[in-house]
Amino acid sequence: MPGNSSRKGAIRKTSKKPTAGSGGRVKRGLEGRGPTPKAKEREYHKAYKADQKAKSTGGRTGSNASRQRKKTTDAEWMAGRNSVVEALRENVPVTAVYVAEGAERDGRLREVFAICAERGLNLLEVSKGELDRMTSGAVHQGLAARIPTFEYAHPDDLLDLAAANHEPPLIVALDSVTDPRNLGAVIRSAAGFGAHGVVIPERRAAGMTASAWKSSAGAAARIPVAQTVNLVRQLKAFQDAGCMVVGLAADGDVSLPDLDLADGPLVLVVGSEGDGLSRLVSETCDQLLSIPMANNVESLNAGVAASVALYAIAQARA
Repeated sequence: MPGNSSRKGAIRKTSKKPTAGSGGRVKRGLEGRGPTPKAKEREYHKAYKADQKAKSTGGRTGSNASRQRKKTTDAEWMAGRNSVVEALRENVPVTAVYVAEGAERDGRLREVFAICAERGLNLLEVSKGELDRMTSGAVHQGLAARIPTFEYAHPDDLLDLAAANHEPPLIVALDSVTDPRNLGAVIRSAAGFGAHGVVIPERRAAGMTASAWKSSAGAAARIPVAQTVNLVRQLKAFQDAGCMVVGLAADGDVSLPDLDLADGPLVLVVGSEGDGLSRLVSETCDQLLSIPMANNVESLNAGVAASVALYAIAQARA
């Protein structure tokens, strides 16, 4: 409009340099930012963190790099007066003891009170309904104990323990033993006969549950229990470390009294309750060992078979 030429923005100002055409800008936009960096080069990516962690451990990766100890997913409950008393007597790690309101005060309960007072353990009184809920309806007899998550050792820790004691390694490996009571029995026998630890598979096998703790009679607190992702691979690692691997089998080539490997570095493999050793584990063993029986029809479960074999090995080492 006439007379408005002094208004700000009314007159378009021309640039000294010509405006670039859109073609150049579009071309630069199509060029992008270059190739996408690799995952381990991006700081926010988990692959980058894993790579940095591997470098900090001398370039090793996997379970052998940091020997991280694995833990069970959740705490366990031990219910029943006898079970709780035995657990406390055997120094099973207990985080808290729960007593139902109005529970009868017998000798076992008074012993629990005394042990809790002596060790400074948490002793809590709850309603019977609450104790039923916490123990998932188990027969608790008014008494239950909470056990913390179990911390598994690394399989290499068992070799280190033997070296620290200046002894040839004696390790028990379980192949798909699914009964936690058998696991507990094996751990108890391993501790009693001088083994340096027990190795169990991470999957399709019993873990350190309250039932296994109870069957071990607290031995799991005195001997390391390790987990491995692949049992066959771990057995081969033990062989590379100089150990002989011997598997218990009903049709074994060597009879237990004739075992001549007992006084050296040894890994004893015990199979599952029903199927025994798996094919791959059996093929990995250096020898298959049989326990002589008076009646071929009779068989021993995993816990008893391990105890018999460990006793014979301990006698040979003595």
